[in-house]
Amino acid sequence: MVASAAIAVIGTFDSKAEEHRFLESRLKERGVEVLTINVGTKGPAPTPVSIDLFPEIIEKNKNALAGRDNAISTMVKGASARVKRLHDEGRLSGLISAGGGTGTHLCTAIMRRLPLGVPKVMVSTVASRDMSHIVATKDIVMFHSIADILGVNSILGVILDQAAAAVCAMAQSRWQPDRAPKRIALPFFGFITESAENTRQALEILGYEVVAFHANGTGGMAMVELAAEGYFDGILDLATHELADDLKGGYCGGIGPERFAPVPGKRVPRLVVPGGLDCAVLEFTRDSVPAIYTDRKIFYYDFRSAIRLNERETLLIADQLAEKLNLAPDAVSVLIPSRGWSEADREGGPLCDPEIRRLFVRRLHRRLSGASPVQEVVCHINDKEFAELAASMMHEMVAATSG
Repeated sequence: MVASAAIAVIGTFDSKAEEHRFLESRLKERGVEVLTINVGTKGPAPTPVSIDLFPEIIEKNKNALAGRDNAISTMVKGASARVKRLHDEGRLSGLISAGGGTGTHLCTAIMRRLPLGVPKVMVSTVASRDMSHIVATKDIVMFHSIADILGVNSILGVILDQAAAAVCAMAQSRWQPDRAPKRIALPFFGFITESAENTRQALEILGYEVVAFHANGTGGMAMVELAAEGYFDGILDLATHELADDLKGGYCGGIGPERFAPVPGKRVPRLVVPGGLDCAVLEFTRDSVPAIYTDRKIFYYDFRSAIRLNERETLLIADQLAEKLNLAPDAVSVLIPSRGWSEADREGGPLCDPEIRRLFVRRLHRRLSGASPVQEVVCHINDKEFAELAASMMHEMVAATSG
């Protein structure tokens, strides 16, 4: 990053110039260089800014833009490219913005174009709502504005000043890891925590850095994006549970089509384990079991409960997984613990069903390309022996790919 890298105050200056000017003043008060960028679609900034994108993106194309929605999407596209270019040139050390629903949509879309580690702070009137589609897989910090953004007052001013302090502190982050070993991505979730801990330890003994991801839908997709950016030398897909929840609308669903597919533009070896494929995790308790699940095996966990998948669902997931893995079979191996796939799926456990596990294995064998080896081991997924075997196989796959 060049010495003159600035924190960008980006926002709809055409409607919220006062608030963004206040952010600018609070940043300058802390001694940082500031770049102001207008991404408003109603008109140019009423006072001078460093970069006004309205004339070059909206006004220049006004005859082709029918409707406010088209103007906003056009601004998102153009501003994202411009801000990304500023970052690539080393001119940005962070971004901060303030807005309502539209401003939040517009400015966070731009923030999502920047890589991990670039400070991104959004002060928003809607930050207390479901932000899953806004933050998505990115490291965006959301500040709830509390008051609406209509002039700076004694309440909003406190929030804006704190947000300015936060982005300044974030831009001063200098931590770097002591070394850069090979990295392994390790998706897992609560039902296989013991397995994840054992596997991490085994991989670290072999010299790897392990980056764990909560297999909750968003976590899996964040891993995919980072893998595409070249962060990982291997993926040990310990929890494929997201497939089950995606099928049943469960707590860890919402995965995109890229999950379990080959990493775009990279050859990253992947070891796949059916961790959590015994069940779907849904939000109900023992006092509120939906009528359609009263005949299922159920594991009551907390405010969530896990239902055992039936034969039809198990076969469907085997088909879905095989379809994705067959896209790059020479980069994939499968390791299956025959004594259970979660803490609830073991002998005597509430979800134990060996026959359905065997049904999945037979179907996967039938559907997978012969280039993807499938190995079964007489272990439970949480056994230490299983973790050591998984780590050893992952190590061999990484060595074969890099060798």
